[in-house]
Amino acid sequence: MKLVIAEKPSAAVTIAKVTHARTRKNGYYEGNGYIVSWCVGHLIQMASPDKIDEKWKKWTIENLPIIPEEYIYEVSKSTKKQYGVLKKLLNDKNIDTVINACDAGREGELIFRLVYNQAKCKKKILRLWISSMENKAIEDGFRNLKDGDDFEDLYRSASARAIAVWLVGINLSRLYSCIYKETYSVGRVQTPTLYLIAKRDSEINLFKKQKYYTVDLFYKGLKLVSDRIDKIEVAEQLLNLLEDEIVITEVVDKETRTKPDKPYDLTTLQREANKYFGYSANDTLNLAQGLYEKKLITYPRTDSRYLTDDMVNTMKELLEGLEDDFKINESNFKSIFNSSKVTAHYAIIPTISGIGKAKDLSDKESKISSRI
Repeated sequence: MKLVIAEKPSAAVTIAKVTHARTRKNGYYEGNGYIVSWCVGHLIQMASPDKIDEKWKKWTIENLPIIPEEYIYEVSKSTKKQYGVLKKLLNDKNIDTVINACDAGREGELIFRLVYNQAKCKKKILRLWISSMENKAIEDGFRNLKDGDDFEDLYRSASARAIAVWLVGINLSRLYSCIYKETYSVGRVQTPTLYLIAKRDSEINLFKKQKYYTVDLFYKGLKLVSDRIDKIEVAEQLLNLLEDEIVITEVVDKETRTKPDKPYDLTTLQREANKYFGYSANDTLNLAQGLYEKKLITYPRTDSRYLTDDMVNTMKELLEGLEDDFKINESNFKSIFNSSKVTAHYAIIPTISGIGKAKDLSDKESKISSRI
């Protein structure tokens, strides 16, 4: 038997259908030589300092910095039941191979590995690495499973980031709380972000209006405007230098072309959703993740705005499905394909199987879907 572990129950349901593991059991699906189960986000978390050493239970400056020789992980109380299911399956003698089907990214790799390590499993790992939850993409992914060892560096990267977050949060939160005699929460990301917000807010509050002048000329709908001028004397001097009659000696008529934007990466999508709809970055991510799980868009956690070179025909097929009478500007079209600029995942695009199926979406989901 092969054990497939997805990141969320909804992803497990889709994978179970594709692998024909259709028999529902307690916490997993089974059939056709597969057992498909799932995590519920992070099942395993880093333990608090006092779980590592009793002396760190008390918040004192003397005990800082807290830098353990070894980090301890523990099962989250809220997901203890599902971890128990996975632990039993991971140590089942009938299972010889474990397939990591968590989201194809750094965080997905960490979620899987923490469960695998906590259960002390030593079985062979294969990796399902896909950018779409479409049935065809999953089928192709299972035909081209990758060796789990190839993702060791990705796991170590995610683990290092998690430890950095823990060290900064634990040490600086305690330090500032001890210094100022009240509880402070300091984070690797949240604190610099809070600083940027506070800095901008201060700039707005301290902003002082400054008067400036321009020299404007009007004639039959034509308007010429000078640059901003700080002093009125300079503006008046410029005005006095103008002759009574001004002659336009040349008119240049130019046609300019603005290239269409490339497909979205996550950051650009979040920025656009905030600009047009007022959605927060987290709201946009959750909405995009939902659309991904409904097979309407490809994997949203991408940092690329390009597609791979082998996706030209796929994209043409997608465009034909989205619009009956479409015309391609070959120059613009080819500019979005560049495999060298795609790392783990290509840009966010609609899925072919999702064409015409964007029904029963919430208003927010519809808006995000329409932008993509």
